[in-house]
Amino acid sequence: MMAVNTADASGMAMADIARTPSDAALVKSAERTVRILETLAASPTRLTISELQERMGYPRSSLHALIRTLRELKWVEADETGSAFGVGPHALLSGTAYLDRDRALRYAYETLEDLRAEIGYTIHYARRDDGHVLYLASRESRDSVHRLSRVGRRLPAHLTALGRVLFAGLTPDEVDRLLPAALVPVTPHTIVDREALRTELDAVRERGWAFESEQGTPGVACVAAAVDYRIPATDAVSCSMPAHLANGDELDRVVKAVVTHTQRLSATLRRHGIR
Repeated sequence: MMAVNTADASGMAMADIARTPSDAALVKSAERTVRILETLAASPTRLTISELQERMGYPRSSLHALIRTLRELKWVEADETGSAFGVGPHALLSGTAYLDRDRALRYAYETLEDLRAEIGYTIHYARRDDGHVLYLASRESRDSVHRLSRVGRRLPAHLTALGRVLFAGLTPDEVDRLLPAALVPVTPHTIVDREALRTELDAVRERGWAFESEQGTPGVACVAAAVDYRIPATDAVSCSMPAHLANGDELDRVVKAVVTHTQRLSATLRRHGIR
């Protein structure tokens, strides 16, 4: 009996060893595929193989093979010259499936509609993705000059009121681990000093909502509150408004509406057992 068990164990160990190189190669290939898609998605323009190699450091032969496969599967598409690449239509299918299957969004959509109807400004719903926020839903103000949806966009959390109100639910050490090595300014008003950001997060924790003015987008101010159906909160709602209006009674009106509707949404999600 012992001999049989030993042989079985030895055989299993040998099988594991035999599988290791193949499994490792598959994992590396999968990781590279995902990183390519993320790099293409983050770029405002299509990228050539040379540009991808420069940004990612992968061997040119691997990039060629992976891009060719992704093109055949329609996750990547090329320009008319066939030399520059961007994400393809099947990338949208995956993102749409994520939204369709998120149980919280059904209720979030109602909240965004109600908030826009009440205060008239653009409303966003976002989720923290490590040190970023990922926009899952938006409702543009009815008189918006530009209607570029942010859905699917990913921004550094420290730039946004959405990100700051979600960072405020974490410990200072947790926030430090999520922040990039350097806080890069996007506008002249962006907070780039880590100590100043810590002070701002303390203020957010104290008042229960976040505010930023022209730190991510010139001319735009934002108010955000966390949707605390999870602990710590992963989701938040924000209102974007003209920066010159974000003061006094108008700011108080927006803050009250955002906090009230967000608290109501949190209670609804908890009541329906959504986590």
